[in-house]
Amino acid sequence: MQSVCFVFIARLATLYLERGPNRIGSLYKKAVYRHYTDETYSKEIPKPPWLGFLGPILKAEVGDVIVIHLKNFASRPYSLHPHGVFYNKDSEGALYPDGTSGRNKDDDMVPPGKNYTYVWPVREEYAPAPADANCLTWVYHSHIDAPKDICSGLIGPLLVCKEGILHSYSGTRTDVDREFVIMFTLVDENQSWYLDENIRQFCTDPDSVDKEDAVFQRSNKMHALNGYLFGNFPEPDMCVGESVSWHLFGMGNEIDIHSIYFYGNTFISRGHRTDVVNLFPATFLTVEMIVENPGKWMITCQVSDHLQAGMLGQYNVGNCKSGISHPKMKGQQRHYFIAAEKILWDYGPQGYDKFSGLPLNASGSDSELYFTQGNNRIGGKYWKARYTEYVDATFTRRKGFSEAEAHLGILGPVIKAEVGDTLLVTFANKADKVYSILPHGVIYDKASDAAPNVDGFLKPGAHVKPGEIFTYRWTVPESVRPTADDPPCLTYLYFSAVEPIKDTSSGLVGPLLVCKRGVLNADATQKGIDKEFYLLITVFDENLSRYLDENIQKFTWHPFSVDKEDKEFVKSNRMHAINGYMYGNQPGLTMCKKDRVSWHLIGMGTDTDMHGIYFQGNTIHLRGTHRDSLALFPHVSTTAFMQPDRAGVFRVFCSTLHHLARGMHQIYEVSSCGNKDPPEQPYGMIRTFYIAAEEVEWDYAPNKNWEFEKQHLDAGGERHGDIFMNHTENWIGSQYKKVVYREYTNGEFVEIKARPPQEEHLALLGPMIHAEVGDSILIIFMNKASRPYSISAQGVEDVDSGKRLQVPVTKPGEIKTYRWNVPKRSGPGPSDPNCIPWVYYSTVNFVKDTYSGLVGPLITCREGVLNEKGRRSDVDYEFALLFLVFNENESWYLDDNIKKYLNKDPRDFKPSDDFEESNKMHAINGKIFGNLHGLIMNEDTMTNWYLLGVGNEVDIHTIHYHAESFLFKIGKSYREDVYDLFPGTFQTIELFADHPGTWLLHCHVSDHIHAGMETTYTVLRNIDNRIPYSTKSPSGGASGSVPSNEPGEEQLYFFGQSLDPRGARAALVILFVLGLLLLALSVVLSLKLCSARPRAAYQEVQSCALPTDAL
Repeated sequence: MQSVCFVFIARLATLYLERGPNRIGSLYKKAVYRHYTDETYSKEIPKPPWLGFLGPILKAEVGDVIVIHLKNFASRPYSLHPHGVFYNKDSEGALYPDGTSGRNKDDDMVPPGKNYTYVWPVREEYAPAPADANCLTWVYHSHIDAPKDICSGLIGPLLVCKEGILHSYSGTRTDVDREFVIMFTLVDENQSWYLDENIRQFCTDPDSVDKEDAVFQRSNKMHALNGYLFGNFPEPDMCVGESVSWHLFGMGNEIDIHSIYFYGNTFISRGHRTDVVNLFPATFLTVEMIVENPGKWMITCQVSDHLQAGMLGQYNVGNCKSGISHPKMKGQQRHYFIAAEKILWDYGPQGYDKFSGLPLNASGSDSELYFTQGNNRIGGKYWKARYTEYVDATFTRRKGFSEAEAHLGILGPVIKAEVGDTLLVTFANKADKVYSILPHGVIYDKASDAAPNVDGFLKPGAHVKPGEIFTYRWTVPESVRPTADDPPCLTYLYFSAVEPIKDTSSGLVGPLLVCKRGVLNADATQKGIDKEFYLLITVFDENLSRYLDENIQKFTWHPFSVDKEDKEFVKSNRMHAINGYMYGNQPGLTMCKKDRVSWHLIGMGTDTDMHGIYFQGNTIHLRGTHRDSLALFPHVSTTAFMQPDRAGVFRVFCSTLHHLARGMHQIYEVSSCGNKDPPEQPYGMIRTFYIAAEEVEWDYAPNKNWEFEKQHLDAGGERHGDIFMNHTENWIGSQYKKVVYREYTNGEFVEIKARPPQEEHLALLGPMIHAEVGDSILIIFMNKASRPYSISAQGVEDVDSGKRLQVPVTKPGEIKTYRWNVPKRSGPGPSDPNCIPWVYYSTVNFVKDTYSGLVGPLITCREGVLNEKGRRSDVDYEFALLFLVFNENESWYLDDNIKKYLNKDPRDFKPSDDFEESNKMHAINGKIFGNLHGLIMNEDTMTNWYLLGVGNEVDIHTIHYHAESFLFKIGKSYREDVYDLFPGTFQTIELFADHPGTWLLHCHVSDHIHAGMETTYTVLRNIDNRIPYSTKSPSGGASGSVPSNEPGEEQLYFFGQSLDPRGARAALVILFVLGLLLLALSVVLSLKLCSARPRAAYQEVQSCALPTDAL
């Protein structure tokens, strides 16, 4: 019997696999890396079939040197650029305007028919960290136009191992039984250099092809595992009991958000037990599995669009080793009786927006689209399906919701088990469609497998018909236990998998906890936890529900007039919900001050389900770190802890900008419950900042040379930046009116505080605010702009938080005082670096204020880290970088910009798609195409980088540092050279700068590269504060040049002048004498100043007419 799910997927496969007049089909010309035995390139070294079009697996240990002899047999230039190893400029293999020439430029592109040798030493500073897996996963790829080169096929895996891991002769791993490499990516053949050739060769009527046609382009986006889709991935084989290392990585674009699910077994990723990991463009992971469950099991991407587009394969586990016994379950047998039932669900049962106070169908409101019934609108009520718990196998009496479960909403009952337990889940299908229950995180055999039928087994649990009952048996052996670094209970989910996309869109999903032994009380509550909350964060797409037609018939006024493909109708059915509630309508999120609260967060959905969940007013604890937000993706679950210390009403919401506006926010309430508020904490330092919001003319790209220079270097390449930088009659160009935060010297707001050179890189960002735990931050805020704004910060404690949901608004011309305290929970956690980043922004209209420019960095540090000037004393340099696609179409100043730069009346102007695209500025701190300056540091210095994520669904950013690796902490330290950043997430990375040169820093997402989200950073050589090679001035980056000296002549550099040793000694003597005179003068002046008036405390508020009386 074939699975319904796979019949459904097979229908979609024809779009990607069948040739036609204007369809290429499944066969494409590509460029690939191949491995040969010697310099004759005559005998290829075979590779395993599952490797697909990937290049050969390169392996090395720390201390080795990798030497690659590349010969280009292709028809256009290519190169070889590695991640995760050391290289000099002549072996970087990346084309960009770094100012180099000659030998240092030859590596950037190897012409057809030519050879080049790359040398990559594997130095100690690139070694796996102690907590890392024994072999780190990296890649190598061509980097002339990296997105197009990779889509054409030029990419392969590179494994860097700890010493002693590889066999000295064969190069095989000695620590595991097997290893496999899989790349998950949407291979966009529209971006391939060979698209025109593929059209001519494989389309049966190539002249009829419109390359801009949306369906044609979709047919060329291949959702692949190593270049295979729809189950064509050659199955990796392994045996029960073997240790397997999976090297996983992603590549691609904004929609390359992948939730990789290994059915049937669990594994460990960076110290965390799971069966799902997330991959993004240039995310590299090594996960380690002890295979326990025999059978054929699927490997899928659980992102809905990707699953139905064929991103799935299988792996085969055989009973091929003797002496392997199945573990005996010595724990409890826990029995659950769960039914699937059809229900009428209301996304807004209270009828109004709890934040605005307006009715949900109020005209002009954000919620109107989703809650207004009409001729072709369903409104806020839908037929759905829900898992419901019953008391016994008769399924006659429901187990009612307790007060603690009131918040669950559409979620099914919470299933819990400890290690050693057996779960028996008796499932009654009381709905009207075929359904099932498939769990994450536990072990089940084929008799209880509810996955689609791809393995030849007839599985009654995979398709329970209406009126039928089936009992699943799941076990929790030692092999799935939480690790020592995991929380006491791991959060998973269960769902119906008959048609998983339609079933979950219909509502069939519930939470499942796998806990360590002894963690649960007799009533299954968690020991040491006072409150447990379960939140499903998803955009319920009712267009994909099993009940769409029925909902149209019941709730629209003219069902026969409904066009299910109409864009506005489709949009109205995408319900941005938490547990099925929108706009503050979720009940039951109540707790007491000092309660120990566990939050169990579950993601589900498609590639737009990228959520940054923000807890206002309190911080959460994640693996030894302090945060107030976390990222969540489809089929990924996480556990976080909170101990609220203030009574009040707070918000929990998705900080992805459009998700917030579309209803994905709720209220949680903290009551005193007899706990008196502690006396006001005395704060050791009041750090005062005078900040104004003011309007400016901002140029994202004052220097346009970056793209011109790349085009000059690669004559066959494309110019991608014109639409963003060129000023035409229909494009605004790179200059816009914006509003920014700027710091002033005092409360008169006359003199802007000059930024020192180390803050040049902040560019559009507001001032970098520093504070230590125990401090209080006083913001004297003046609105010098033309419309109302505010200033509000994440991570810290607003003195009025909990008393109101909205931050006070400052009108134009007004001055207001905002005060933020920095309690211990706002500082670094035990596993955090010494300082951690947050952001501050305006919240009058979060979306428009942010896109208009109001955002800045806030850094909180451990006590004693900041010096008397309020700067860090424990690092040499610190940099704050905001990666954000500034959507100027949603700025408050769009009309002003149309008037000024297009000289047109906004009321008459009709924006085209190209116009709207031209206003999406893919910026780093408000600069594009190499225009961000000031990222300069000396060799052998410790740098901390604060990476800030804000924005929308497109703001998935994978930040890659060429030539350096870094450490980041999530409980322990892990080695990377790419960091994944999402809206609402902020991270400190620790980078020891030891490689002089000018290097590329960019987002690795393909569209973001082409749209200019890249710049350079420069590491200066200590001996002369220069980069170690002759350069031309690179466009948009720091430049340096070393004059060529005669052999044997020693030259020193003094204020940019070349001196011989004698001249240098004379200069030093003069400097010494001048220094003594200045010292004496400063002592005299200091004594006079001290006698004239008392010394002011650091950043003390001086007497002025400001509204500080309330403090």
